[in-house]
Amino acid sequence: MNINIVPLQFDLNSTEPLYAQLFHYLKDLIIKGDLAFGDKLPAIRSFAKALEVNNITVINAYKQLEHTGYVTSKQGSGYYVSKRLTEEASVFTPKPLYQQELINFSSASPDPGIFPTETFKEYIVEVIDRDKGYAFGYQEVNGFMKLREVLTQFLKQTYGIETKAELIQMVSGAQQGLDIIAKSLLYSGDSVITENPTYNGAVDVFKSRGCRIVPVSLTPQGLDLVEFEKKVKICKPKLVYIMPNFQNPTTICYNKATLLALLKLAHTYDFYLLEEDSMWELTYGTGGSLSLKSLDTEDRVIYLKSFSKLLMPGLRIGFIIMPKALVEAFTRTKQTTDISSSGLMQRALELYFKNNKWEEHIHYMKEIYKDRYECMLNKLIELENDDVELYKPQGGVCFWLRLPKGMSAQHLYEKCYEKGLLIFPSPIFFPHLDPSKDRYIRLSFAACSISDIQKGTDILAKCIKTYH
Repeated sequence: MNINIVPLQFDLNSTEPLYAQLFHYLKDLIIKGDLAFGDKLPAIRSFAKALEVNNITVINAYKQLEHTGYVTSKQGSGYYVSKRLTEEASVFTPKPLYQQELINFSSASPDPGIFPTETFKEYIVEVIDRDKGYAFGYQEVNGFMKLREVLTQFLKQTYGIETKAELIQMVSGAQQGLDIIAKSLLYSGDSVITENPTYNGAVDVFKSRGCRIVPVSLTPQGLDLVEFEKKVKICKPKLVYIMPNFQNPTTICYNKATLLALLKLAHTYDFYLLEEDSMWELTYGTGGSLSLKSLDTEDRVIYLKSFSKLLMPGLRIGFIIMPKALVEAFTRTKQTTDISSSGLMQRALELYFKNNKWEEHIHYMKEIYKDRYECMLNKLIELENDDVELYKPQGGVCFWLRLPKGMSAQHLYEKCYEKGLLIFPSPIFFPHLDPSKDRYIRLSFAACSISDIQKGTDILAKCIKTYH
């Protein structure tokens, strides 16, 4: 590593995500000239290891630098400092405010104050008393059987999904699930269709396999089916990645007609649909749409669910419902990845579901989040007077806003950051860099109090009004 930037110390108590701290740190080095035009940034894996963070943290920081023009990526080579912004960055870039307490509208992770820690602690103790050392041993590669059996009942009752325990693969969170799916199914040169915009962490996983990313526009009903079929015919995808309920970042929900059309096209053109679900339960109005998997009669849907956004991120537990034809490949990949997910956490989670604590927790979360949702919604509606277009979801923890014509989401992010507010600008959600897409922001109330929401939206409104 020829650039001495390893001594960075992350502030683990900060509300600012680690990737954002790294982004601002590297951006400062570029502005000050410590990183000059043409300098190559460290390789992602070695840099992540040196910083003691995961690869995604470094990837997200690099992508943010790329989207804001500070670096340029060269396929197969790496990331290099750009010339234009080393000359011009100081014109519009504020200094990082590491010491300032930020209001965080960028994180969709739940508020730690509502984690069911006491209940879960009781089940962990019960598991240890009951199972002794077996609770800490390796589980079956596919996961603790009793948990998978409980999940089959839960899926049928809650989502109308009919499946079997042997088709469920427990994983250590959604990100590992994406990695296992990609390694089991995709090869260099394969095409993957994604929503546009979409979750950048999934795009990075597919790119790591050497896949070609083919984005398709979204409508209020889901993927644009006309554009989608045209691109299917051209690129012949092996996988289509979608989030039908409270999509990240747009928050839209697919209607039934779109879901059925996608299943028909999957059968006709022979591809798999990857449905990722993390927010279905968080409905405050009429609710989300049907699960795509519940309509799947041809075994074309890979269903991925994580409990991170609804329970506790640190559990690192999720699961995949595997098409029967892919079970062997998925199991083999999981085994070579980490042998098995945490046995203790799986056994405790089985008791949590078995004793109907999941339903209690979701009801509790909805009561808390509904107040925050309504508070932010009412404040954001006021921005419509400033030509801000607001999509009003009926659930989830985020809002998606289109800014007035001529306003840059990235520049607004910088202005808000100066004032103590973190928002999520849109470029990072679009698989291909497109200046016309720098016009949206995602706001989340997941980790905010009512007071923070009121203060934060006031900051946002002021920054929009005084943008120029």
